[in-house]
Amino acid sequence: MQLYTTIAELRQALDSQGRAGRLVGLVPTMGALHAGHMALVDACKAQNDLTVCSIFVNPTQFNNPDDLARYPHTLEADCQLLEAAGCDFVFAPSVDEMYPSSPVLKLNFGELETVLEGAFRPGHFNGVGIVVSKLFHIVQPDRAYFGQKDLQQVAVVKRLIRDLGFQLELVRMPIVREDDGLAMSSRNRNLSPAERREAPALYQVLSHARAVLQNGGTLEAAKTAVINNLQEHPVFRLEYFEIANADTLQPVEQLQAPGVTALCIAAYLGQTRLIDNLVL
Repeated sequence: MQLYTTIAELRQALDSQGRAGRLVGLVPTMGALHAGHMALVDACKAQNDLTVCSIFVNPTQFNNPDDLARYPHTLEADCQLLEAAGCDFVFAPSVDEMYPSSPVLKLNFGELETVLEGAFRPGHFNGVGIVVSKLFHIVQPDRAYFGQKDLQQVAVVKRLIRDLGFQLELVRMPIVREDDGLAMSSRNRNLSPAERREAPALYQVLSHARAVLQNGGTLEAAKTAVINNLQEHPVFRLEYFEIANADTLQPVEQLQAPGVTALCIAAYLGQTRLIDNLVL
C-alpha cells in the first residue's frame, strides 16, 4: 500500500499502474476508520482492480466549528487498517493541498437543501459537493463507495454525478452496526462511557417506529412512538425524525414501495450528534 499526500503524486501513481482497461474504485472518508468503512473497502476491492481510499477531514462541510475541532484524527491507525485490508493507495492531503485558496463556488442541491441534514446544517452539502467533485476529478474512479448511514449524502452525490456528468457508478453499502445496534460512526469515539451505553436507544427507537408501520400503524403513530420513546431517554435531544422518500429525502404522506421509504433521525447525545436511518 502506498500513501500519498499530494494530488500530483497520486495521479502519477495511478497512471504508472497502466490504468487503461483496469477498474479503479474510490472510498472517500474523513478517517477515524471503523468496520463500516472497511466494508466499503472490501466491496471496492472485490469489484475493482485498484482501490483508492481518501482520508481528508473536509473543513468546508462543517457548519459547526466545535464539531470540526472534535472530529477524531487517526491517520496512523487508519493506514494500518487499510494496509491489512489490501488497499492499494491512500490519499491523505492537507487542507492547503485540497484548497490552495478558499473555494467560492456554491452548489445548490435543490430540495435536498431544505430537509433533514440540509435544513439543520446549512452549507454542509455545498462542502460535500465540492470535495467529492474534487476527489472524482483527481482519482477519476470507475466506482465510488458510500455508506447508507449518510443517506442524504448519497442522494446529493447521485445528483452531483447526474448533473455534472461524472462517468462513474455510485455504490451504496448498507449500514454496519455494533452488536447492540448502534450505527457505526467515527463520531462514536466522542461518546463518554455512560453516553455509549445509552447510544443504542436511538436504533431501538427507529426499530419500534418501523414495527408500528409494519403492523399497520399510521405515519403519525410512528412519529408519536418516536417522541414517546425518546422521552424515556432524556439524555437525547431530538433534532428531527422524518419519514421520507429514500431517494429524494422529501417527507411522504404514506408508505412507498419496499426500499423507497426511509425513517431518518438525528439527535444529540451530550455534545455528540448521531444520525441513523432505516429503509423499509
